[in-house]
Amino acid sequence: MTTLKTPKGILLIVSGAAGTGKGTVNGMLLRDYPNFAFSVSATTRAPRPGEIDGREYHFLTREQFEEQIKNDGVIEYTEYCGNYYGTLKSELRKLEEGKNLILEIETDGAMNVKRLFPDSVAVFILPPDYDTLKSRLVNRGTNTPEDIERRMKRALEEFALVKDYDYVVVNEDGKADEAAQAIYDIVIGEQHKVSRSEGAIEKIFFENK
Repeated sequence: MTTLKTPKGILLIVSGAAGTGKGTVNGMLLRDYPNFAFSVSATTRAPRPGEIDGREYHFLTREQFEEQIKNDGVIEYTEYCGNYYGTLKSELRKLEEGKNLILEIETDGAMNVKRLFPDSVAVFILPPDYDTLKSRLVNRGTNTPEDIERRMKRALEEFALVKDYDYVVVNEDGKADEAAQAIYDIVIGEQHKVSRSEGAIEKIFFENK
């Protein structure tokens, strides 16, 4: 499929409650489509065993993170359980390389990014239903009943914000590849928008005429 050549990639915001499978879906996008890249978040929490700086996170000290905030080096951030989490502005360089940049963030950060970058594309991943989401959390075997209830309550709060997103994709059990394909198709559709190809048509057909 051919699209008009545009100089920048698309900033793709992907959100979803815990258990919706957004990490799996995003992983498939990165695996199957070379024109996608992942925005690596920054955090002040300590690396866990096996985690590598620059792959799972950019691991910063609290002082370094606050320096980034002071110098306008982050586009969004939050503090959770005593640690900062956020997106470094330097990650946006990948857009200049023509990559579609996946920004996997929570709803609050997503809306902040959407305000800062109106041409970004926000996608919310949903489970097929409430019971499926709960069973996914239970089957992980890593969450206490109390933690599962807390996550389900938070999920309902997040689902109420779907209306603020541009697109919604349902991730059915065993069909994460189809959800990834749906997001890929969304990005291709966005690339066909005339508003994203400003100057491209003129360059092709009218310059040097």
